[in-house]
Formats: sequence, C-alpha cells, structure tokens
Amino acid sequence: MDALTVANDVVPYITAAVAAYGGAVVTRTSDVAADATVSLGRRIVQRLWSREENRDGLRQAIEEVAGDPADDDARAALRVQVRRILREDAELTAELARLLPTRAFTASGDGAVAVETNHGVISTGDGATVQR
Repeated sequence: MDALTVANDVVPYITAAVAAYGGAVVTRTSDVAADATVSLGRRIVQRLWSREENRDGLRQAIEEVAGDPADDDARAALRVQVRRILREDAELTAELARLLPTRAFTASGDGAVAVETNHGVISTGDGATVQR
C-alpha cells in the first residue's frame, strides 16, 4: 500500500485512541479493557512516535484531535501529518499496512454487488439500462 492509502486507513484508529486517551495516547500503557480499535490506534501512534524527527508535528496534531475528536479539520491535519511521516519511511508504511485488519466484502443474492470504491455506474437486474 502507498503512504496516502495507509494514512487514510490508520487515522480513524488513531482518532479512536486519542478520543479514549487524549494526548496521553503516546505514553499510555496497555489497557486490557481497551477495545480492538482503540488498542490498534494506540499501537499505530506509538510506531509513528518512534520517528523522533516528526514528534513535534505529530504531537500538535494529536493534541488538536484530543481537543475535539469530531473536528473534521483536526482529523484532516492529523491525516496530513501521518501521510508526511509515511512518505518518508516506506518500511513504516508497510509495517502499519500489515497491522490493519483485512477488508472483506460479501455480496449475496440475485444482482448483489460488493465493491470498496465505485466511480461509475453499477447496474444489475434484467434489462437494466443506463442513460447519460
């Protein structure tokens, strides 16, 4: 996976961890009660934190999300910071990609379609037509 895709995929986990632990997410020890999403987010943050040269920007982005985890702008700034870190470290990008859960899509039944991303028309059924 490329840095942009991994950054987009890891930020929701980081946001969940920051929402649970606040700015202390970096130093928080393992919490048995933490759910899988928060736990994975904490592990991701700790791996990103290991790159000392990026800590200031990451700290600021985490603090902004901790202030308001629902703030789209704060989450976007975090995503930009994570992408910046990952673009500089292909090995870390690959490592974080391996941590992410596998996506599974299931479609069943007549005319069922399973897609992750669609940028066009999906038409199913007998005699279906598409007009532009």
